[in-house]
Amino acid sequence: MRAVFALNPWESKRLIGRAVARLPEVQHALAAAQIIIAHGSTNVYVAEEVLGYCPERDRYVSGQVINGTLCQTESSEKPAILRLVKGKPVPPVPTMDETLAGWDDSCVFIKGANAVDPDFNAAIFNAHPGAGTIGFAFGKICGMGIPLIVPVGLEKLIPSVKQASTQLGHARVDYFNGQKIGMLPLINAKVITEIQAFDILYGLPAVHVGGGGVSGSEGSVVISVNGADAIVEKAIEEFNAIKGEPPLALQKALCETCIPSTPALRTDDGAQLIEKTAKTCIYSGTLEADLPDWFKRRQPVS
Repeated sequence: MRAVFALNPWESKRLIGRAVARLPEVQHALAAAQIIIAHGSTNVYVAEEVLGYCPERDRYVSGQVINGTLCQTESSEKPAILRLVKGKPVPPVPTMDETLAGWDDSCVFIKGANAVDPDFNAAIFNAHPGAGTIGFAFGKICGMGIPLIVPVGLEKLIPSVKQASTQLGHARVDYFNGQKIGMLPLINAKVITEIQAFDILYGLPAVHVGGGGVSGSEGSVVISVNGADAIVEKAIEEFNAIKGEPPLALQKALCETCIPSTPALRTDDGAQLIEKTAKTCIYSGTLEADLPDWFKRRQPVS
């Protein structure tokens, strides 16, 4: 039996989050070791599938493309990064070195991405000049052989991560539409897209056959699967249950006071460290009333 599915980005995030939670290494780390679920819109769904909830889900993000602009979230509102020890959330510690102390290959680090290529190499935009959370963690991940799992939807498909990573950098580009970004390639990660998700969840081979959309379906991907009738029918049933997955209610940072930060750096009392850095966005220091009309102003936080 062959079936074709169209998933908008939010439905894809739910599907991918469910698949990540089902991975044997994630299940083992949940029971017997440690897991980091870093900030990111896809990781909101990973957290909900792994833990059953995500703290402050509409704020559990970091860098974002919003209002058609490279942007980020408000640092002071971002909840602490999720660190699970044998399935239990624990308070953050000041640095990523301390966070990953004692980690080995039984632990799992989960971080979303901004790009994936046809060879399933992934890469992450970096608003922080030190490459943010992943930049502070990546050396330890590589040095220790810690499993790095990257959930990313095919809406972010690009031709080549290798080529893309040579084009970006805070000091390399003359103009950014919003926030300056670098790019960190993650060629050693286990990447989970919709294709891997159908295999993990149902054992179904999947083919990416198209994408795009209008009127709220922008970024959709179209996937074809083929397999035994009973298995495909189960996939259809579960697919129908996630149709209509609501979007997160995300907001941009306050441009007037926006400074790139990272949850990898914390003060002694566990609060996120807000660094004083050079201006890294063309809108930094701009009053909301003075933003361009097309750049949606931030709404009051309830």
